[in-house]
Parts: sequence; structure tokens; C-alpha cells
Amino acid sequence: MTSTLPAKAASSTSQRGTIGGVPGAPSRTRAQALLARVTGGNDTGGTEMQAPFTGNPIATLPQATDAEARAAFSGARQAQRSWSAVPVAERQRILLRLQDLILDRRDEVLDLIQAETGKSRMDAFDEVAAAALCASYYGKHSAKLLGAKRRAGVLPVLTRTSEVRHPKGVVGIISPWNYPLALTALDVLPALAAGNAVVQKPDNQTCLSALWLHELACEAGLPEDAWTIVLGRGSVIGDAIVEESDYVGFTGSTPTGKRLAGQIAERLTSFSLELGGKNPMIVLDDAKVDAAAKGAVTACFSSAGQLCVSVERIYVHESVKEEFTRAFVAQTERLRLGAELDFSADMGSLTSADQLDTITRHVEDARGKGATVLTGGRARRELGPLFYEPTVLTDVTPEMTVYAEETFGPVVSIYGYTDLDEAVDRANATAYGLNASVWSRDGARGRAVAARIRAGTVNVNEGFAASFGSIDAPMGGVGDSGVGRRNGADGILRYTESQTIAAQRGMRLRPFRGMPPKLWTRLMSRGVKAMRHLPR
Repeated sequence: MTSTLPAKAASSTSQRGTIGGVPGAPSRTRAQALLARVTGGNDTGGTEMQAPFTGNPIATLPQATDAEARAAFSGARQAQRSWSAVPVAERQRILLRLQDLILDRRDEVLDLIQAETGKSRMDAFDEVAAAALCASYYGKHSAKLLGAKRRAGVLPVLTRTSEVRHPKGVVGIISPWNYPLALTALDVLPALAAGNAVVQKPDNQTCLSALWLHELACEAGLPEDAWTIVLGRGSVIGDAIVEESDYVGFTGSTPTGKRLAGQIAERLTSFSLELGGKNPMIVLDDAKVDAAAKGAVTACFSSAGQLCVSVERIYVHESVKEEFTRAFVAQTERLRLGAELDFSADMGSLTSADQLDTITRHVEDARGKGATVLTGGRARRELGPLFYEPTVLTDVTPEMTVYAEETFGPVVSIYGYTDLDEAVDRANATAYGLNASVWSRDGARGRAVAARIRAGTVNVNEGFAASFGSIDAPMGGVGDSGVGRRNGADGILRYTESQTIAAQRGMRLRPFRGMPPKLWTRLMSRGVKAMRHLPR
């Protein structure tokens, strides 16, 4: 079933009851009402969506077939023609209205995010902030970023050259389960601002946040058919998205990303991929230890570690390692785990049983091969079916799975070092390259170390929020962490095709009538040499 949402408010979340047995959440009836508006009430072929906090059902999700997904692209292609004709200034106004709606109605989506992901409310607010910042940024800067740019012509004055931008057409977005609101906004909103239509496939487990944002966008003035959401399994509708899109944006695992890249390459269609990471933190010998320890707690355990840019490896100079480790463990043990829909819990639960299985396997493998568990290391089923304690390991060695494989959970390993070059080399000794963190009292020194780390973003005296929240700057990975960038100019220009228009006047770029070609080439060669001295 494809979803073409009506342009009205997400009233399904305006009252609170229980959803999936989570007290205070929007009721199951109201969550199902949101889905009914999306699907016209058709829930055939559905799959059950469960609340991570309790394991109880939230809603029955209708699932699109391959044919229905392709039909969504057909409709989007028609809608794109009229949407691209809307002036960029009006598209900007819609995004700015959307920003206000996101912030004014944040409690609605905070409930949804917590109910469908299991994360704490503060971690859920990170998503609200990211979505609002994205709407604001492209609401203010799209016209400038997309506007025609003058380029130097081959002959000064006589050649007028400009670069213009056209939308790709229909953009296919495949969104992950871990940051359903933030990553929907960061990928979908700039695509719309560039004049594209969007067909999005959110993950079944966390689709309610995307549907909520869609409803708000329509309320803000977006034509409802400019952005279509299809709910379905990747094994069923994934090929349709890859084969029908003019551009594909994917966030997810590295193996899936590599497979998609191969499929997309056969069509010569452009794409961007944000994939996995095994992100390092380096604590220098001059770091403020308490600040680094507190920062590491946020860097490692936000959203229960289910964040592509979270830290899983910490390299600490031996001169401060004992002090740092003691402070970090103490800070970690103060974290309160809980399932309340308020700000009382510091960390929520995992989102799926698969994640719990992976984390348990990594920790038990490390423990069995000699690693030391300084704190954590066990599931907390008395709190809920998917809770796992924030876990700190030492004595981790290369034969352990957790050493090099992405865990994607609340597990981090601490290593000592004595030589900074060694620490940088070890931080870079991975196929991944998504995010990193450096801690030093000396900002210039920290930035210099950051520049040596092979990663798409590096934060100094922060874990990930500084770069993640800097919407004006590009974000993405290198190596097995992905291709392309979101945010900033890159984040909107990736959804466009550039076109060069060059107008010549007064002089052809060929010899004048009667002029020997040899003379022409000599004169042109002198002219090209002379032009390098002209101001640009």
C-alpha cells in the first residue's frame, strides 16, 4: 500500500493513552488511525509493529507490493513536474512553516519516537532538533544554493558562462530504524527543496515518525503527492525503489549498501550511502579528564549506542588512562535506564531483538576470550525485553569480534597508548571512516590531530553532536562507511543535475576568415598564457 497523506495535522498523537503497553504514549487506536489515513484503511498483508519497551503490539502495518511501489513512482513523476515549477522562495516558506510546526508540536513526536525506537526522551529530542535545524537551514538557504552561478568563460567579456541546477526528478529514500525522524528530515527535505518528488521507504519498525513529519509538511503547504511514503519489506519493494528512482539515498548497513550500489551502478544512476562505522575517540595526554569522561558517556551511549556516529573505541594516553577509566566507569554507572515517556531516564532500550542478540554475542565472545568487563555486560529483562546495560570493556584483543566489527549498541572498549602517532594509526586501522572524536585542552592541537584521522566528520572536545548539528557542513563517510554527503550545500546539490550554459559573442573560437591556422594557434597560446595573470 502506498501512502499519500492528506494535508492535515497529525491528530493521531494529540491525546495520550497507551501504545504497546507504554504508559502515557499515544494510544494504539490513534496510531492505527494515522496509518489508516496513510493507506485508506487497507491493512491486508500487514506486519505487526511492536513497542521495544514492552514487546506489545503498536499497530498493524500494511505492506506494499512491488507493483504498488512502482505505481507510487509513476504518480510521483507526474507530481514532480508541477512541484518543480513552484518557485524556490515558496518552497523555502513551506520549510520554515514546517520548522515551527515541528517545534510547537514536539511532544507528539517525542512520544512516537520513544514508543517505536525505545530510546530515552532526551535522545528523542536530538531528532526533533535535527529535523527543525534542517528545515530552517534549507528554508533559508535553498535559493542561494540552487541559484545560477557565474563561471569564468573561455574568453573574458566575450564568453558569458553560467552554471544552473535542475532537479534529478524522483528521489528514492530508504531510511533506517535508528533515527527515524532526523534522518527522514535530513534526506527528504533538501530533496524537496531542490524541486524533486520523493518516494520514501522508512523501516517498518519506526515508520510513525516519518508519517508524522509528512503530515506536518502537508499542513505547512507541501503538495501531498510531492512526497509519497511506501511501507513494505525491502525484499519485496527494494528493487522497485532502485530501478524507478532518478537518485537513491540509503542509510543502513555496509553489506546492504554495497549490494545496492552494484544494482544502482547498472543503471548509471547517482546515489549516496551512509553506512556503518567503528568510530574512535582519542584522549590526549593534556585532556581535561572529567570533561572527556562525561563526553564519552554521551558519545558512546546516546540512543543506547544505536547511532552510526557513536564511539565504540577509546584510545587514552597512558598518563591519564587510569584516571579517565575510573571517571568514565563512574559516570556510566550513574546512568539510569528506564522506559518512561519523560526525561527521567538517561538511556532507553534497544530497538530490536536482533540488536540485543548481536550485542550479547559480542560481549560474551570478548568475555570468553579474556576481556575485562569493567561495568555492564548483561541484559536487564526486568526493565523490558530489550534493555542492555551500558558496557565498558578493557583488555580487548584482535581475535575478539568486538575489536573490529561494528556492535551498534551500548558497548565500548578502552585501549591505552603512549605515542600519538600510534594512536592515530590505530584509530585509522579500520575499513570504516564515519566519525571520530579528539579531546585536548589545546584546541589547535586537537584540530591538528583531527585532520589526521580518516573519517568524514571529526569532533574536537565533543563526541558527535557538534558536527551532527552543524547543518551547514557536509556529513558522510569514507571507505566502508559510505559514499556522498548529506547536509550543507552538498546535501541539496546531490539531488540536482548541473548544466553549463555558455553564450559567445563578438568572436568565434576558430580562425578568422583568411587567417592561417598556425597563426591562430600561436595567438591563442599567447592569450591563454596572458589570461593566467588576470584577476578571477
